[in-house]
Amino acid sequence: MKNKITKNWGLKLVSFLFAVLVWIVVTNINDPITPLPVSDVPVTIRHGELLTERGQVYEVLDNTDVIDTVTIYAHRSVIETLDKSNVVAIADMEDLTSVDTIPIRLSTNKYNDSLESIRGSIDSVKLNIEDKQTRSIPIRANVVGEVQEGYMLGNVSTEQNLIRVSGPESVVSQITKAQAEVNVSGFTSNINTDADIRLYDEDGKEIPSTTLERSITRVRVTIEILEKKTVPISFVASGTPADGYRMTGEYESTRNNVIIAGRSSAVQKIDVIEIPTGVLDVTGATGNVTELVDLKEYLPDGIVLAEEDFTGMINITAYIGPEVRRTLASSVQNIHVTGVPEGFTAEITEPNSYFSIAFFGLAEEFEEINLSSLALSVDVAAWLEREEIEELESGYYWIPVSVNLPEDSKLTYEELQVHIHLAETN
Repeated sequence: MKNKITKNWGLKLVSFLFAVLVWIVVTNINDPITPLPVSDVPVTIRHGELLTERGQVYEVLDNTDVIDTVTIYAHRSVIETLDKSNVVAIADMEDLTSVDTIPIRLSTNKYNDSLESIRGSIDSVKLNIEDKQTRSIPIRANVVGEVQEGYMLGNVSTEQNLIRVSGPESVVSQITKAQAEVNVSGFTSNINTDADIRLYDEDGKEIPSTTLERSITRVRVTIEILEKKTVPISFVASGTPADGYRMTGEYESTRNNVIIAGRSSAVQKIDVIEIPTGVLDVTGATGNVTELVDLKEYLPDGIVLAEEDFTGMINITAYIGPEVRRTLASSVQNIHVTGVPEGFTAEITEPNSYFSIAFFGLAEEFEEINLSSLALSVDVAAWLEREEIEELESGYYWIPVSVNLPEDSKLTYEELQVHIHLAETN
């Protein structure tokens, strides 16, 4: 038996090796090595905190954290079970080189031991490593567009005033402003909205935030929309000019009206901006009086001036002129007595047949009136009422003479009394 086993052993060994070779050939023919290319494989960077702990940050260069093509070589039976989701690409910060690159390790999350090979179109991640900088930057609301005609912007504010930005020093140092932009086109009422915060350099170019950490990305912006209205300015002078002078009644202002703005409900209630009595004081004046006035002091609460180039300062002037004295001489017979109580008669008993009345006013006021044509009268009834005389007795009385001046006349005159005999009839 032993001889049968060991007999022709060399031939038997050759036969065994041939059988193995045939098996390998058959296997490779039925399950050959096959490539599987997959595209855009992301690379996971591990242990990034190693740089953070040193006060540094990194930026991936040339998009090297994505591999354009990874090719897997394995038997067809293995390849058929794999796809892109099975490819694992790792770059470990612990393997960082002196030239700021990290080797990429490729594998699959299943059948990794059965792979013939796995290769990528790149083999390392390139980094730009910088010191980390942190800054707090004021947030400013930037309004674009135009509100509806007849309206204007009021107060514009943001809910938060600062944004904290961290990132590569070369990027953070370029930031000069943080803006939240809101379009107000066509609006007629207040706006409350959340807006994205954008970062800009000194040239107004937006700075990408992909490498930056921000405390907030959006902010609440409140914009007040005010209705506009044009209203007149009103004022009067107070006080009395010096003796021998009087106000002409003429006023002048560098602005006769002003555009105001506020909430519609408040604006609609305002028809005039009144400068209070006492602001323009002519007491003791011998010439025109001009006062510099700040209209903002006299605007109602919630109302503002709506003209950008108008500060609110105006000059108001009251005109003062010298007073002229002129005398009217007239006959006593020209005085008409009225209002005589029933049962009485009235007779002027002046010793002189002529009298004179002094009138005072501005020269131009006398040009508008003919003194000699003025009607003169004594109103007994009015005098009795003024003196509170209820039971009239016969006697001689001094009663004022009235001059019938035109309603719009500003002339004044000295009081003149005439002697009248009031007699009760039998």
